[in-house]
Amino acid sequence: MLGAARTPPRMITLILLASVGILTLNMFLPSLNHMAADFGVDYGLVNLSIAGYLAITAVLQVIMGPLSDRYGRRPILLMCMGLFTAASVGCFLAENFWVFLTFRMLQGAVISATALSRAAVRDMFSAQDAAGVLGTITMVMAVAPMLGPGFGGLLDQVFGWRASFAVFVLMGIGMTVLIWVDMGETNQNPSETFLKQFRTYPELLGSRRFWGYALCLAFSVGAFYSFLGGAALVSGAEFDLTTAELGLGMGSITGGFAFGNFLMSRLAKRAALSTLMIWGRVTACAGLAGGLIFLMFDVVGVYTYFGAVIFVGIGNGLTLPACTVGAMSVRPKLAGSAAGLSGALMVGGGAVMTSITGNLLTPQNGAWLLLAIMLASSFLGLLAAYYVRRIDLREGPTY
Repeated sequence: MLGAARTPPRMITLILLASVGILTLNMFLPSLNHMAADFGVDYGLVNLSIAGYLAITAVLQVIMGPLSDRYGRRPILLMCMGLFTAASVGCFLAENFWVFLTFRMLQGAVISATALSRAAVRDMFSAQDAAGVLGTITMVMAVAPMLGPGFGGLLDQVFGWRASFAVFVLMGIGMTVLIWVDMGETNQNPSETFLKQFRTYPELLGSRRFWGYALCLAFSVGAFYSFLGGAALVSGAEFDLTTAELGLGMGSITGGFAFGNFLMSRLAKRAALSTLMIWGRVTACAGLAGGLIFLMFDVVGVYTYFGAVIFVGIGNGLTLPACTVGAMSVRPKLAGSAAGLSGALMVGGGAVMTSITGNLLTPQNGAWLLLAIMLASSFLGLLAAYYVRRIDLREGPTY
């Protein structure tokens, strides 16, 4: 039997942990229309497999953060990855939409991989170094979610939508083994009791700076989730793409995200975290505004539309590592709780934006309204970034 890990995880393990959560979210998205037809429900209801999943992951992160501060990152990851694997089997076998949705919600346990890998990085590095490391990790891991929708669309064309969930089963098994052999415990100062750790949330919620970081995260990722929730509808109405082509188009935003993280890995030690957050938000807003201007002049094409969305990815690549490290640096001893709470607010915001997008978009208004929703969310993120910047200028940074 393979021996249990005793040393901190290698970079490749952190990259795969950070990747698996978003890959689980976006790989099956090109299949949404086919899933709706197969289950005999409308598109808005199938969209609950995104919005409801995000809501569940938001709740789970609130609990996982303090649990990992008390019991360690490793045991929580092993437990959650086992649950994810079992839930993936349930999704693959489901013949009824509500049965599928139940198991889909249980798949939300995989969010522990993303949230606790961030906490592990903060355990291992200083704040400025952690921002650069997260940028590097996310830059490399973005290859998987960038290719995920295309791969999922291809699987759908060849084998049907259930094939993506068969891949999730294999992914869960593989990640469980990897955590066992290469994820030694990084939390060297566990809290005394779970309840005591859970009671630290008011300390975080009472921090204006924490709220600035968390809201910037929520609105930045909200634009991304809005795109995931509406791209299939807009594509079908405007561009008549196959599921494989749609998958590649949806992966474009992640390509921008990889480039943004490349910039972050180079700039992390040269600029303040709040400055990087602002640069990222301005980039996202500028790209989306350009896309809307094209639509105003009746220029509607695959390259102009998805090209505008790429700037959201670039902006998020600059913003998210800075926000994440900043939130965990407000109270460094509460890194797990901060990662869980900020992650919950981020994913909760994503769930709200996905739900709004799914309910408001129609084939007639989808093209312009999707970009408008994304722009509004990105602009609110910009306001939150400026708020953090003002606090830094008045009180000094915490890192």
